[in-house]
Amino acid sequence: MVLRQLVRFALYAGAYVLIISQLKLFEVGWCFFYLGFLLFLPLRLPVAAQLLLGFGTGLAMDICFDTGGLHAATAVLLMYARPRVIGLLTPRDGYDAQDEVNVHQMGWQWFMVYLLLLVSLHHAAYFFLELGSFRRPLLTLARVGASILFTSVALLIVQLLFFPVRRGRRG
Repeated sequence: MVLRQLVRFALYAGAYVLIISQLKLFEVGWCFFYLGFLLFLPLRLPVAAQLLLGFGTGLAMDICFDTGGLHAATAVLLMYARPRVIGLLTPRDGYDAQDEVNVHQMGWQWFMVYLLLLVSLHHAAYFFLELGSFRRPLLTLARVGASILFTSVALLIVQLLFFPVRRGRRG
């Protein structure tokens, strides 16, 4: 389990640092691909572990890009909100012990609401913290919107290509 998560971290973070961070959508949108590591963690992971993984992942990105804690702060916020969003989306019969965040297993509607809520929260916090004020709200909102689109589509593609289809899926 731990080795699998370390490999996942290396793949998401490595792809982001080496390749994806250089891509831009219409010169206003960026793909925060490393969020896939955090968003696709197992559902039953303890909250303390989620917060520590969020901080560690964000800190690694801050070290690579010299962003002074911006990635760490927003990744911790993301991981703080994640259990609450999962709680909001809990099906009537609950989750199985082996359930993972997987579009094939959880269904399109569940996955898209989960993904869009958390990516939107992360990106809004990231870009407004980066700016440090609300001086240029239209440009910042354009960055947030384009980045939500770019990140969400990229992570959806990863889900469709690399996450297995399981029997007994919902929705």
